[in-house]
Amino acid sequence: MVFSRVTTDNTALKGALLMITAALCFAAMAVLIRYVTRDVHPFEAAFFRNFFGLLPMVPWLIGNGLGGLKTERFKLHFLRGALGFGAMSCLFTALAITPAAQVIAINFTLPILTTVLAAIIVRETVRARRWSAVAIGFVGAMVIIRPFGQDFETGAILALFATLFMACAMTTVKMLSRTDSANAIVTWMGLVMTPLSLPPAIYFWQTPSLWQLFIMLLIAVTGTAGQQLLVRAYRTADQSYVMIFDFLRLPFVAAMAFVMFGEVVDLWTWAGAALIIGSALYIARREAVLAKRAKMAARVPTTAPADPQAIPATRPDRPEQGLADTDQDSNTGDNRQERTPDA
Repeated sequence: MVFSRVTTDNTALKGALLMITAALCFAAMAVLIRYVTRDVHPFEAAFFRNFFGLLPMVPWLIGNGLGGLKTERFKLHFLRGALGFGAMSCLFTALAITPAAQVIAINFTLPILTTVLAAIIVRETVRARRWSAVAIGFVGAMVIIRPFGQDFETGAILALFATLFMACAMTTVKMLSRTDSANAIVTWMGLVMTPLSLPPAIYFWQTPSLWQLFIMLLIAVTGTAGQQLLVRAYRTADQSYVMIFDFLRLPFVAAMAFVMFGEVVDLWTWAGAALIIGSALYIARREAVLAKRAKMAARVPTTAPADPQAIPATRPDRPEQGLADTDQDSNTGDNRQERTPDA
């Protein structure tokens, strides 16, 4: 495993602690979603998640005005919001009908699906070893879902679709980040997803109690805090290093779900999660190796042979004498002209 930023100082420890805290926040969010969707429809819960998640961006929007949202890629912002709405709807519904640990285990296929989409949409070069890791991760997902057996779970399929929508959304974010700021991307996401999630929420509307509103506010807070901690973890230490601690979400969710709902993770889920986590870690390792090679190649000067048609550099302390010396050397049979030092 390549950990390019793991040094003797505390950056590695800080990055690990940030990612562990982020994993804890995401685990709490998943368990809270499963808790509140027992009484509140998943589409209504998704609306409040988007609404409460948009509130922290209001001060930024007031400070920057509508000019902060100026963009020439509104269609791509709308697509990103629509994909996010699809991911959230599938995820909330999956958590409402399926054990939380099983949903989170399937969600770990995100880097695997992102690799596939990068090859198809962004035209990234994906070689045989990474495709092998993708195949192993897919097998792990099938072990959890078991689509051909009597234990077939609709919630597991929805969790897989949620992850696919997330991977597509991440691909659009990569494209948007080339031209738009992070705050603008997040704000546009909320501005698109909140109205999109309102009509289905109204259709299934049931006036929530103050306690349910509080739980849905906690869902938004834990989700936003998890995202902030995730970004800071990636900035503090190498991504391939901190990503290891993100997989703690599964035992965190398993422990919380066991305490709150008495849910026990079955052997198939642990086995499939092991395959998915292994393949995701390998993909992260390959990304780190390739990034390190690219940096080294950029630093090392070229060793290509000199262009024979290039004009050789001349030494400033030998302005006119060089030609005469060369003529003298050629008359005396000296071969020094064959090893031109400036070539």
